[in-house]
Amino acid sequence: MPDRPKNRPSSLGRLEQLLMDHIWSRGPATAEHCREALRQRHPMKDSTVRTVLRRLEEKGFLRHEVQGRTYLYRAVQERRNIAARAVRHIIDRFCGGSAEQLLVGMVEDEVIDRAELQRLAKKITEKMKSRS
Repeated sequence: MPDRPKNRPSSLGRLEQLLMDHIWSRGPATAEHCREALRQRHPMKDSTVRTVLRRLEEKGFLRHEVQGRTYLYRAVQERRNIAARAVRHIIDRFCGGSAEQLLVGMVEDEVIDRAELQRLAKKITEKMKSRS
């Protein structure tokens, strides 16, 4: 499998997303812990969980450390950082690189409403002031 750039992990499949959501929510976890935690929603064999975790590591979403004979997996980056890169990809691909076009489209299609947009503008303004 070719190496992927670490700054742009590929997309997540359904099982990969379930495991990442668990690790992002609960923090570092073993394969067994993940399997048990997801047993009610999506029962999986131990080998399946280990394969998916290994795939997530190859894609650059996870890394592991060895504790005794057990692998402890942790997310490489926070969920919001991965989401931000995915949005950047969408902006580049569908909006000619313009975040403004994306936001206008989201307002026009009622993905976000005016009040939410105003809250976001306020947060951005506060963030910019704190950097000054």
